[in-house]
Amino acid sequence: MNRFAPDEVWIERSEWDTAVAATVRARVGAAPVRVFDDGRPPEPPTFADGKRRLIVQRHSGSFLRSCPAGTGKLVCCNYLVVNFASNCPFDCSYCFLQEYLANNPALKVFTNVGDGLAEIDAVVRAHPERTFRIGTGELADSLALDPLTALSRQLVPFAAARPNLVLELKTKSDCVDELLGLEANGRVVVSWSMNTPAIIQRHEPGTASFSERLAAADRVQRAGYRVGFHFDPLVAGDDWEREYPAAAERLLARVDAAALAWISFGSLRLSPRLAAIMRARGTGRDLLATELVAGADGKARAWHGLRSRMYRTMVEKIRARAPGVPIYLCMEPGSVWERVMSEVPSDRMLGMRLAAGAGW
Repeated sequence: MNRFAPDEVWIERSEWDTAVAATVRARVGAAPVRVFDDGRPPEPPTFADGKRRLIVQRHSGSFLRSCPAGTGKLVCCNYLVVNFASNCPFDCSYCFLQEYLANNPALKVFTNVGDGLAEIDAVVRAHPERTFRIGTGELADSLALDPLTALSRQLVPFAAARPNLVLELKTKSDCVDELLGLEANGRVVVSWSMNTPAIIQRHEPGTASFSERLAAADRVQRAGYRVGFHFDPLVAGDDWEREYPAAAERLLARVDAAALAWISFGSLRLSPRLAAIMRARGTGRDLLATELVAGADGKARAWHGLRSRMYRTMVEKIRARAPGVPIYLCMEPGSVWERVMSEVPSDRMLGMRLAAGAGW
């Protein structure tokens, strides 16, 4: 298992005796543990430095919100996100957190988990007629810190007890030990961000390898969980027509199709600011050299004809082996959906279909 070991841990003084802080202290090993005065964690000098220092503190403000990727110009899956942590110990070259958290780069875990669960509970109770898809993997990897926090031991039983909630734990790690032995009751999807083995090795330092992610998925599906996969970002390199279908073939040979909750596809997309940050940090030089064009949301992508061909290639590969699995596109306009899926669902329809496990 690829386990994150911080260089140091800082705990907010008033949160020292909370369950999260106590668990981190018990599991952190040799890293020094220090205290900071309430509300004033030490700021790391750089984004990379922020990934080596773990901050344990109380979160102020709301935990639950709509996925910020949604925009009126793109088809949205009506996903909700809940943030129990901020930033990630991994440092993928194309990660949007380099831009999104540029002014707040500390790696944080929040102690008041119960407040976040209460927000979710209020929403799902208020609308029993609707099934909600909620994920924890937007501002932080859902499982990379689990060996230190054991957060999944709170989240899985919570979701299992709510029939109109589907909780997604999305990761690039193989940290699934805490999940084993918990009863998910079909309400938890453990998913992996995927790419080709070469892209993972080149652009996702510190993450689990392609094979390690598949092995972890095999472990959790055998433990009764549904699993999902997100091929995002697809990178239009010279060898994409060979590498991506081969990756899909390896995945489908290892994972039970009956356990698949969904598979999504998205294209490499870079805002001007993210591209500038990558240049300044010296990461992803080959990605910055690819031919990208500005989209409706201001982010640069491969031109729509190439994106559509990449998506169709992958969708056909998946459907040939797992015809019933729900498939969707992330952050794409209706024109691309029409070319690839022969349909442009409304945001509400897409969200409902995915929550119900229905595909195209």
